[in-house]
Amino acid sequence: MATVLPPPSKRQRTDAADRARQQQDIEEVPSDAGSLRIQFYDETTGLPIGQGPVLVPVADATPKNLELLLNTLQGHDSSDSIPYRFTLPVQDKKTSEDITTAYPTNIWKTLISPGLISTEEIQNISAAPQAVFRVQTVSRCASTIPGHGEAILAAQFSPRSSSRMVTGSGDSTARIWDCDTGTPVHTLKGHDSWVLAVSWSPDESRIATGSNDKTVRMWDPKTGKQLGNPMKGHSKWIMSLAWEPYHMQKPGQPRLASSSKDATVRVWSANQQTIEMVLSGHKDCVSCVKWGGTGFIYTASHDKTVKVWNAKDGTLAQTLNAHAHWVNHLALSTDFVIRTGFHDHTGKVPESDEAKLAKAKERFTKAATIQGEVVERLVSASDDFTMYLWEPLKGTKPVARMLGHQKQVNHVTFSPDTLLIASASFDNHTKIWNARDGKFINTLRGHVAPVYQCGFSPDSRLLVTGSKDTTLKVWDMRTHKLSADLPGHLDEVFAVDWSPDGQKVGSGGKDKAVRVWRH
Repeated sequence: MATVLPPPSKRQRTDAADRARQQQDIEEVPSDAGSLRIQFYDETTGLPIGQGPVLVPVADATPKNLELLLNTLQGHDSSDSIPYRFTLPVQDKKTSEDITTAYPTNIWKTLISPGLISTEEIQNISAAPQAVFRVQTVSRCASTIPGHGEAILAAQFSPRSSSRMVTGSGDSTARIWDCDTGTPVHTLKGHDSWVLAVSWSPDESRIATGSNDKTVRMWDPKTGKQLGNPMKGHSKWIMSLAWEPYHMQKPGQPRLASSSKDATVRVWSANQQTIEMVLSGHKDCVSCVKWGGTGFIYTASHDKTVKVWNAKDGTLAQTLNAHAHWVNHLALSTDFVIRTGFHDHTGKVPESDEAKLAKAKERFTKAATIQGEVVERLVSASDDFTMYLWEPLKGTKPVARMLGHQKQVNHVTFSPDTLLIASASFDNHTKIWNARDGKFINTLRGHVAPVYQCGFSPDSRLLVTGSKDTTLKVWDMRTHKLSADLPGHLDEVFAVDWSPDGQKVGSGGKDKAVRVWRH
């Protein structure tokens, strides 16, 4: 009897489909398509790579081949080859302006054949090195954890790992969850109104919470006990919290900034729970505070301004005026390294305090260095439908005005590699921008209601968005296509966070349940 072969597995079927598609792509390039003259540029420094343009046959000009070529040009052997993401400027036929676009898999079909670029001209292609480690896309809900009695308004993973997450809720509590087992660990009780902001210190030793009850409280994440007294001083509710970056702290004396509806920002000693400084100058609610790694605190307000303060003495350094309406949110290019301090994707923690400080400083300097100087960039998002990109250390003129959203921009974030900006808006869309010059890259369409929050994976290759439409969506930053659709919440998703180790995504919202997603 003849042996009957088993049907092909799913992997064999997808491999065969991929091979067929690649063969088709190659066949679609005519034999006389010629060669591309490519000049590579380093996206981080803006400097050209190599001795001049290189000639690449159009049929061979795939992203994978360009990656091999670039590694060869830089003298890397196969063991230390770096993955790259490529972009190039293409003229928009409607406006005749150059827009930055991702390098396509088939450049003949996508750009040369439609006449968008020519083989006669040198193509300036920017190369951005990508994280050597790779985060897998989250695709399923690993656990749904009930516990909160009201909507979840804020969520944040620990800076070290994906096993602990804290959430703040309308039920006046914050809760710490074990995301590996899907179980509650501690309930942080003490506030007597909504917990609007939660923030984990960069060394993981404490959690700060800010509430509608006008107080800020400190907690020990190991025991769930409150540390010291409630921090009182604000006359209205707390909007946002920011820890002093680890590499800027005096040893053992961390500080915390809280912004409030009362138009002030207060800087607290985390140990004594006392006010060190009050930053007053705004005329309306301070919606967001960020503590930068170069000695400045940045604040956004409903008085349409962004202010920059000296973290040392609380004096006003400058006011950034450009927006025509409330400023809702700020993001710093260094947010990711400030949040994680001395923790990185290896999970190894330095042993001594000196080594921790050195590691945090080294990570910050590496992330903030552009063309040999330390530059901290800031992006502000507003109800006037626009965003502005700033370099506050270089003056009060914005680097770029970022237009395109049709409604209020609610949330902005930089990718951990500092090369992209994502913005979430009430117009149901998320937009991706070049973080160097503020140029528009693409719109991520898929949500059918306002997008409340977005967060990059730690390797910057993926983005997760949470929306009023009850879903989370994961997007691939190379193709700007949907990578995973994550339904499961029963109501609006207010809070979403990607763990710094890349393993999990946490989310919470109106349905009161914490959900943990993994690959």
